[in-house]
Amino acid sequence: MSKKNMKLGVIIQGPGGHMNSWKSEDVPADGSINLEHYINVTQKAEKSGMDFIFIADGLHIHEKSIPHFLNRFEPITLLATLAAVTKQIGLVGTVSTTYSEPFNIARQFASLDKISGGRAGWNVVTTPLEGTASNFNKGNHPDHSLRYKMADEYLEVAKGLWDSWEDNAFVRNRETGQFFDADKMHRLNHEGEFFKAHGPLNIERSKQGQPVIFQAGASKTGIAFAAKHGEAIFTNKATLESAQEYYRDLKDQAAQNGRKRDEVAILPSLSPIIGATEEEANAKYEEIKNLISIEEALNYLGRYFDHFDFSQFPLDEAFPDIGDVGKNSFQSTTDEIKAMAQDENLTLREVALRVATPKSEFFGTYEQVAGKMIEWVDNEAADGFVISMYVMGKQYDDFLQFVVPILEEKGYFSRNYESDTLRGNLNLPFIENRYRKKAETSQ
Repeated sequence: MSKKNMKLGVIIQGPGGHMNSWKSEDVPADGSINLEHYINVTQKAEKSGMDFIFIADGLHIHEKSIPHFLNRFEPITLLATLAAVTKQIGLVGTVSTTYSEPFNIARQFASLDKISGGRAGWNVVTTPLEGTASNFNKGNHPDHSLRYKMADEYLEVAKGLWDSWEDNAFVRNRETGQFFDADKMHRLNHEGEFFKAHGPLNIERSKQGQPVIFQAGASKTGIAFAAKHGEAIFTNKATLESAQEYYRDLKDQAAQNGRKRDEVAILPSLSPIIGATEEEANAKYEEIKNLISIEEALNYLGRYFDHFDFSQFPLDEAFPDIGDVGKNSFQSTTDEIKAMAQDENLTLREVALRVATPKSEFFGTYEQVAGKMIEWVDNEAADGFVISMYVMGKQYDDFLQFVVPILEEKGYFSRNYESDTLRGNLNLPFIENRYRKKAETSQ
């Protein structure tokens, strides 16, 4: 079996991915708004050859939200700052298609792409939390399928706007006084069901053509959307078998859309718990588990169900039948939680604690975790991973210092960047301008 060069990214959620990571002495308590912390962990990722860093986001908070989600940077502003202190690593951020306008977001990501020299990526989300609607003048929160229908048109508009200028449109000839070639400027003139944008966009394309589209489609509708538009796909599968099934399904659907299978990178989320020995790894896990109380675990669980209040139910009885609660929020996740509770006959307490601090397959010694990552890549469950540390401190340093070199030694990773663009480093093709392609075809 030929070896694959796995692609690795790092999700930075301030102090970490655990809801109470801010309590750890290992990270700044204000990590979600500590710029030096973001610069530090980003530069470490770049030094280790990570392909990208990723900034998540949300648009609705609640008294029971994850604490460091109550006070965190807006992604594009933060990524533009990180672009100035990095040279090669990709910069990916989350923006909702349900609660923004295509022209503004196309312009912001095109700007980030130019500022960074072609290193921008957009994690396209449709926004699961219904409470978000109360922060915007857009009416009620659209249902799940409608949000994806809106997102499909939104992305078509954004991609069209990114092609407003052919790559050599700005001649800037001081002798003749010609700043641009008018024949290479194109208006989109889009008037659709949800959006209107005539264009042109007031910024040129970057050296990678267009920002890379990231997506995390997990529901049936979400997978179909990701197969059509996504270029790097996050997943959250817990087992090799479920990851393989997702991998095959999404690549098959991408092929049905006329896309090449290797032009879609499947990147499961990975929350490793590691140590020099299994005993040390287990001690790290116990430290993380002790960061949370059962009340906080219930709040964390409730977030997936649009902040549903689980405290009204007995803790040590079977997980309650709550009907369709969560169906219009994190649909695939809530379906998986309900199925897990039923299949394993779990109590509410067991479900809440497991969801708040899951102990994944990627647990153990540095060699064991590296071996598991290689197994997933070799067996078509992943093309790489998005590293999501529970606490963005010493465990993160240990992963970069001990696990990554094992992957490199075994020929599955290289810390040497192959390209100066995010597309190049993810082995994704340059996006040709549609008008240039049309002109070449007609010749």
